[in-house]
Amino acid sequence: MTQGGSNRLLTPEEVAEWLKVSETTVRNKYRAWGLKAQKVGRLLRFRERDIIAYLEKNYG
Repeated sequence: MTQGGSNRLLTPEEVAEWLKVSETTVRNKYRAWGLKAQKVGRLLRFRERDIIAYLEKNYG
């Protein structure tokens, strides 16, 4: 595990559950929120450490 979270990839559904918003909101707003997304083929994934950094920066 690296400092500030792991490199584990999360699905938009997992991120939505964590942030208590809908999956559609994550897909539509991740750029505006400044979240970095990884493309795995056609699939959208987010690094756990990026979500933690976003939360700490904006809410922590």
